[in-house]
Amino acid sequence: MHFHGLGWQVIGLDTDTEALAELRGALPRESALFLSCDVGRESEVRNAFEGIGEWLGECPLDCLVNNAGIADPVAGPLEELELAEWQTWIDASLTGAFLVTRASLAFLRRSACASIANISSTRAVMSEPDTFAYAAAKGGLDALTHSLAVSLGPRIRANAIRPGWIETGPWQKEGKRSHPEHRPKDREQHPVGRIGRPEDIAEAVAYLHAAGFVTGQHLNIDGGMTAKMIYER
Repeated sequence: MHFHGLGWQVIGLDTDTEALAELRGALPRESALFLSCDVGRESEVRNAFEGIGEWLGECPLDCLVNNAGIADPVAGPLEELELAEWQTWIDASLTGAFLVTRASLAFLRRSACASIANISSTRAVMSEPDTFAYAAAKGGLDALTHSLAVSLGPRIRANAIRPGWIETGPWQKEGKRSHPEHRPKDREQHPVGRIGRPEDIAEAVAYLHAAGFVTGQHLNIDGGMTAKMIYER
């Protein structure tokens, strides 16, 4: 919604058909395309980009945002973590970013100002207990980012955004929407005095797309949370 408000044409891929249907109803079809796709599956990405290619015609893809992932980072004790569960986290964030970026290259190379924004996490550099697969996937996404920047430049720039605590409840699909009340101590963890909002991340993507001398970087969007020392009291 943020990017459409800036006058961009937007394309969205998601496995949640209900959420996609809500977006289709909210935005005009001539300036937005939404497709069902599991980005961790090569065949689904291939099929989705056939449709994207038809919709774009000869137009370029100026900005790619790899935002797929599993929201809950907690996997439980390491000795109970099955390989299939581990792979689910890796595929959602890291494999998905690889597959979608690879499929996007021909369209990005049409652009005079192409950029990639990989949505990583502050958990790429700090952890809570039992978040092995999530942290590994996001750390891998950070490494993929600087590799893309070096390999695809100068034509295409690539950067990573590391969100901290972002409250997405009001932005969920209708059946999952919520408006949580945050405690004072939740807000006080952040030097800016509040929890993050989705538009904070969208604004960072727009900044990195416009910042033509920035590539291979990892930008924390966390209200200063990772800069603040917090002691148990």
